[in-house]
Amino acid sequence: MADIFWWVIFPYITLAIMIVGLLYQFAFRQMTWTAPSTEIFEKKWLRIGSRMFHWGIIFAFGGHVMGVLIPRGVYEALGVSDELYHLFAIIGGGIAGLMVVAGLIFLLIRRITNNRVRMHANFGDYFAVIMLLIIAGMGTYMTLIYNTTVTSYEYRTTIGPWFRSLFIFQPEYQLMSDVPLLFQIHIIVAFLLFASIPFTMLVHMFSFPARYPARAPLQYRSRSRYKKRT
Repeated sequence: MADIFWWVIFPYITLAIMIVGLLYQFAFRQMTWTAPSTEIFEKKWLRIGSRMFHWGIIFAFGGHVMGVLIPRGVYEALGVSDELYHLFAIIGGGIAGLMVVAGLIFLLIRRITNNRVRMHANFGDYFAVIMLLIIAGMGTYMTLIYNTTVTSYEYRTTIGPWFRSLFIFQPEYQLMSDVPLLFQIHIIVAFLLFASIPFTMLVHMFSFPARYPARAPLQYRSRSRYKKRT
């Protein structure tokens, strides 16, 4: 019964909350569909942390697509051996994970230590960063430590097929029964994060600035050259 809840009911509940929440935000609260910039308050730590996090999360997302959404048979058909796949997964995933973790730590320290940034932060901001840090930390540990010292777990035969089965509404929850506990917790926390996306700054990940190139440029005037008329 527990397997059915965690690997069938729970994922659908969290994904439903995310989808309905996004639709509600788009229809009624578009002004909150953003991640408010705090660059005006502090730039140095923001530039370091934000760049590391965003580049790392892009690479990590690509790695998850390659490992979870692409079936193992595709790699076999391309002649990619399991050893070669896991080698690249450890190297690429490890680097991406470290970038995400380091970037989040920079952003969290900045948010805590800078008074002006802290004043403009709310619970959702801290929740998103901490949840991302937990997920990324666990993922990095599993990639660099667990897979190299305990066992190189073949998630493409369990987690991958289970995750893909959710999208055809035929969840193969039995595949998750023997998945290591650390991987299970990682997945559960990730789905909790999915449910929180519409209510945190992470909602901006679904925005695409299609009209930005055609937008009229903003004009600024230098205050140093401004002369008051008498």
